[in-house]
Amino acid sequence: MKKLIVTGAANGIGRATVELAIQQGYFVIGADKDAEGLKVLQGVYGADVFEAHIADFSDMAVIKGFIPKLYERHPSIYGLVNNAGIYHGKSVYAYSDEQIDEILTVNLKALVYLSKDFAEREMKHEAPRSIVNIASVAGEVGSCDALYGATKAAVIGLTKANAWNFAPFVRVNVVSPALIHDTAIYGTIPEYRRAEYARQEVLKDPILPSGVAEVILLLAGDAMRHITGRVIPVDNGAYPR
Repeated sequence: MKKLIVTGAANGIGRATVELAIQQGYFVIGADKDAEGLKVLQGVYGADVFEAHIADFSDMAVIKGFIPKLYERHPSIYGLVNNAGIYHGKSVYAYSDEQIDEILTVNLKALVYLSKDFAEREMKHEAPRSIVNIASVAGEVGSCDALYGATKAAVIGLTKANAWNFAPFVRVNVVSPALIHDTAIYGTIPEYRRAEYARQEVLKDPILPSGVAEVILLLAGDAMRHITGRVIPVDNGAYPR
């Protein structure tokens, strides 16, 4: 049974990825600071397919210790989904110093350390491993939340660099979603902006966490073994770029 790490596992895209990965036969290691959300997943899935870790990725000590501690229990892990992230939805002028540090740490620094710590342990295997990062169209076309957009642009750059750094042992790709329904972020978006997002989408089926999870697991799996360093949009055809 292949093992897959999913950060930000308790809600939204992360939870949908956990659920679909287990359906597809993975053993999932889910990490999140939301202890109650993880407890819900533990109530649904047994210890034979799901392992929960409470982890706050705004804490550098947690970030640096997370992968090494996992490998004390798991000699080999197939894949890593870097999904944990935060969004404040406000102007750069409204950020406190603490919030700037927090968003840079959670949205970028965590990916740097988790990715390199995972890759260096899996480069010994002949069969390529897989990392899937989660960015956003905000990282491609900009956002009124400049720091969110900036961190997601950095995730795209990190993905492309690590695809070269980790080849041929670990593939690295990134999913770039537009506005996703039924998520915490969606609930913070004013109705007029939701309508504008919908107007720009040429496909009209609302983007749900489950739809993004399908793309994540397709990229993670062996069917995509010839693909690395790519940005895969999940945006209903909006934002031509």
